[in-house]
Amino acid sequence: MNVAANVGPALTLDVADAESIADLRRQAEGCTRCDLYRNATQIVFGEGPDKAEVALVGEQPGDREDITGRPFVGPAGHLLDQCLEEAGLDRQRCYVTNAVKHFKFTPRGKRRLHAKPNAGEIRRCAWWLGAELNILQPKLVVALGATALYALLGPKVKLTPERGHILQPTNRPPVLVTIHPSYLLRIRDEAERHRQRRQFVSDLHKAAEFQLR
Repeated sequence: MNVAANVGPALTLDVADAESIADLRRQAEGCTRCDLYRNATQIVFGEGPDKAEVALVGEQPGDREDITGRPFVGPAGHLLDQCLEEAGLDRQRCYVTNAVKHFKFTPRGKRRLHAKPNAGEIRRCAWWLGAELNILQPKLVVALGATALYALLGPKVKLTPERGHILQPTNRPPVLVTIHPSYLLRIRDEAERHRQRRQFVSDLHKAAEFQLR
């Protein structure tokens, strides 16, 4: 485990105050902290047991998540479920959330194309993510992709060199760095896609070891 000298906005900024995840979710329902709420259908909050030992943090909800109001239920979520099962990590025992709680998109005809959250939006939404982690006090946080990594450990920690590593911020839960499952969906070369998937499952297996302790 490597020491992480840097921490991101979710671990450094002021965050919401709540006694439970249910209370926090109620507070978040009317969130207008950034402009993303204007076009999104609804806020998509985290879900999972209050005593979850592993928290999985993604980037933001997608189109399917925005419609259903639940995290990781679209194509990337289904792939994540498969990889979690292969890694021996029980999703039902994990808390699953995103760094940004509203869907950011660009309209393209009838479709809504994913648009990457900017630093300001991530910082505004850290109000909720930081509070979720304060309540949960998980043994391990899994950063799924660069946006989650920025929210948790700041801009100086980069995904590619730290992938597969578990970083230890001072007085905070350790953070396992890995890719977002949507990355696998975008790889066209079949051999590379399989290679990256195997590595992703290997990364998640490290989180499973925390869950089994």
